Order: sequence, then structure tokens, then C-alpha cells
Amino acid sequence: MRASVSERTSLFTARQGFEPRLNGPKPFVLPLHHQASEGRINCGESPTRQALKLTKNAKPRIDDPNALWLNAFLMSSDTNPASQPKYKRIILKLSGEVLRSSKTGDPIDWDTLARICEQIKDIRSLGTEVGIVIGGGNIFRGLSGSKDRGVDRTTGDYMGMLSTVINGLAFMECLEKMDVVTRVQTSIPMNQVAEPFILRRAIRHLEKGRVVIFVAGTGNPYFSTDTTAALRASELQAEVIMKATKVDGVYDKDPMENDDAVLYEQLSYLDALQQRLNILDSTAFSLCMDNEVPILVFSLNEEDGIRRAILGEKVGTLVCSESSLSALKRH
Repeated sequence: MRASVSERTSLFTARQGFEPRLNGPKPFVLPLHHQASEGRINCGESPTRQALKLTKNAKPRIDDPNALWLNAFLMSSDTNPASQPKYKRIILKLSGEVLRSSKTGDPIDWDTLARICEQIKDIRSLGTEVGIVIGGGNIFRGLSGSKDRGVDRTTGDYMGMLSTVINGLAFMECLEKMDVVTRVQTSIPMNQVAEPFILRRAIRHLEKGRVVIFVAGTGNPYFSTDTTAALRASELQAEVIMKATKVDGVYDKDPMENDDAVLYEQLSYLDALQQRLNILDSTAFSLCMDNEVPILVFSLNEEDGIRRAILGEKVGTLVCSESSLSALKRH
């Protein structure tokens, strides 16, 4: 005789060890091979606690969907405090010059681009939300074009903005091939090429784990990509602007020309102004100071430099407010 619904339900609950819920999400059930390796499992415990009990002895099969979830969980920062990122949301400021090939002189060195994108993928896997502002100096720089080649400053700046679009698309192409979901947002409308910059849409992309690349500067001439980074960081409430450079921080003098140059580990905004240290252009620096957006200057050539900075290790020079420096010293 066929069992009734209630009898089948009772049999199911007896086997599984919990009362079924008719509404809401289904209870988490570990695969049978986990239960066999660990013995009877208390299904009344949370999935997190069950997963942690299995980490020491059980090795899940790679082809099991629940095992994939478990692997992802074990690799997350929740189970490994040492890998917890210090910053939840960042703006990564990159100069276009870092993409230029020193050997061939090509505007974009694809090996360098791939190396940078690998680091971006790495920090994204830590859970940090990443926005990128890229310059266009490897293709055309508006200010130098107006001085050296007689190009009208406004026209030159727009040419520079379009150069950042080319670099942004190159980054998107490289990141997408590494399975990093990426969006490009432009301050100058070009619907066939990139999304228009919309603040709420950009925040939503970041919350969904997508890397967002901001191109075309602010959309206005006479403003640099440094200002773009400061503006986007303020709008998106990013915790820090990470400026990747050729040197490993801020020095009291040019380290390329002076062997006795001293590296600063921390600086306040006022100290940087008083010593006339060229960290960002004046407009961008003022915007960061007014909105208390910290600036971390570090070397892009340093191995795993971006990851180490995200994890809070001592990398480069941190420029922030006096109150933030005092808090850091107390800790």
C-alpha cells in the first residue's frame, strides 16, 4: 500500500533529522559522503557551523555542488582572519604611462596589462569592491599636447579623455578574459562603447561584485584623472584612493636623483601641503582633504603590492587627516 503524504514526510524527517519547512528556503543538507565520513550530523545547526566541522577531516568531491559551495566558503575571509581585507571599497588610480612598453614603445604592453589585471582579480576575490580610474598619458596627454604641439587646451583635454576610453576598454577586455565581470562607465556619452556614468548604477555594480572602470575623466576639460579619482571616491564613499606609481611611496625629495631621499610611511594632508609634495594635483588633493578621503601611494612594480595594501600591510605611504593618523598611532 502506498504511504500517505504525512507518512512519507515523517519518514523523510526521521532520515534527515529536522522538521521540514513548507515556506522559506530549503534546509541545508550536506552530501551523503560527508555524512559517511563524519558520522551523524546535527542538521539543526547552521550551515556555517556544519561546514566548519568538516574542514579538518573531510575533503569534498570537486564535482559535488555542495562541495563547491563548501570550497568557496573555506576560501572566504570569514574562515581565514589573516586574509580579511582592510578596505571594503577602493578606487584604484592608474597612470596610463604604466601601460606603455619600455621596449617597443607601443602604447599598450599587453603583458604589463595582464599582470595588473591578475592583481585586480586577486583583490576582487578577497571581497573588496574595486573601481578603477585610468589615465591616458600613454596615448595622448592634453596638457603636454597644448604646450609642446600647439594643440588648443580644450581640444587636447578631450583627446586625452578619449585616450582613457581606449585604456579602459583594454582593461575590460583583459579582465573579462580572466572571468572578472567588468563594466566601463564614461563621463562622455558614447552608448555603443560604454555605459554613461550613473552613480546609483555604479554602486549597484560594485555591490554585485563587478569591477567598474571610470573613463573619460570628469567629462570636462581642465580637470585631470587625479581629480576624477578624487571625485569618484567621494561620490562612491570609497575608503581609500590607491595610487599606483613607479616609486614605492612618497619621499621628501626625488628618489631617482637623490640617494638620501627619505620615505614617509604616513603623512597628514597639511604636512604634504607644507612640504609641497606632489602626490595629486592641487584640485584633486583639495577634494580629498575636504572629504577626508585617504590616499595610499605605492609601487605597482612591487610583487603583490595591491593585495598587500588591501590586507593592511605596511606598503607605500598613507596620506590622511590628523585625526586618522592619531587613531592609527593609538592602535
